[in-house]
Amino acid sequence: MKKFLSVILILVLAMSMFAGCAPKAVETPAETPATTEEAVTPAPEVAKLKVALVLSGPINDNGWNSVAYEGLKAAEKDLGVEVAYQESVPTSDQEEAFRNFATSGYNVIIGHGYQFVDTAAVVGPDFPDVKFIVTSTNIAAEPNITAVELSNIEAGYFAGVLAGLFTKSNHVSFLGGQEIPPITNASNGFIAGVASISKDIKVDSTMIGSWDDVAKAKGLATAFIKAGADVVIGDANQAGLGVIDAAKSEGVFALGFSSDQSVVAPETVIASTKYDFSIAIKHVIELAQKGELKPIAYSLGAKEGAAGIIWNETMKPSLDAAKVAQADAVVADMAAGKIDLSGITKK
Repeated sequence: MKKFLSVILILVLAMSMFAGCAPKAVETPAETPATTEEAVTPAPEVAKLKVALVLSGPINDNGWNSVAYEGLKAAEKDLGVEVAYQESVPTSDQEEAFRNFATSGYNVIIGHGYQFVDTAAVVGPDFPDVKFIVTSTNIAAEPNITAVELSNIEAGYFAGVLAGLFTKSNHVSFLGGQEIPPITNASNGFIAGVASISKDIKVDSTMIGSWDDVAKAKGLATAFIKAGADVVIGDANQAGLGVIDAAKSEGVFALGFSSDQSVVAPETVIASTKYDFSIAIKHVIELAQKGELKPIAYSLGAKEGAAGIIWNETMKPSLDAAKVAQADAVVADMAAGKIDLSGITKK
């Protein structure tokens, strides 16, 4: 019996020793999301700026309207804005186009051309939270109408320099679309540019009275050419294509306006005067996106790279190299502020 009790006692002592050696349970605090991966609250999505462009002509006119469209697409690509456009809008439908875009949630509405000034003045006050921009004018108004213009005088001046340098008959012609300040300014610049080369060169300058009457423009340009003009230019949106066609038919030089119009007639258009509203339009859209757009008039020119000369690279090797260099020097001097055009009438 004693032996049995001794065994029991030994077993109890052994079990006590084993229990004393066993690891104690560690109480772990409840895990919170922050101990594994910091909880991130997604930032609210910023709504894209919505920009609409209203055009008087088609986007494929290889000139005035196509340049504006290129600026809109550049803003879409580079700035990430949402864009829309309406092309070939007659004057009678401008107000409806503006109001449709405004009521559809567009933050910025651009009327491309001086002819949209009155429409912006009428519609703007009804939509105070929308930014209205009119190009080719310096007429702005509080609180939400902005103007953006390029120096049409500079663009016209460069065209005049080109015409003066490359005429052989000492007779050149400028055909504008309509009698409005941007066109008359370009015409005045053209006359001054020609005179800077020679005061003996005869200059014809007239208005077609239309932005899209290609046949009428061709007829007027043909008449000037038959009277002796051997370099012609049309600052008339789509109608300007008629001027180029006349030059091609009659075998004389033409100058493009706004964009590189040598694609229209590669063996006729020696160069185009750069009047790049794609730069201007992207510029004001970026200001609007940053919340920095003001109801003032913005002006750009050669200094900003928005005005200049675009050579027809196909014809350039066959042109007088000294005259090409002279024309390029004029652009450089203008950009550097070395040429003063303040004496030219600006309306």
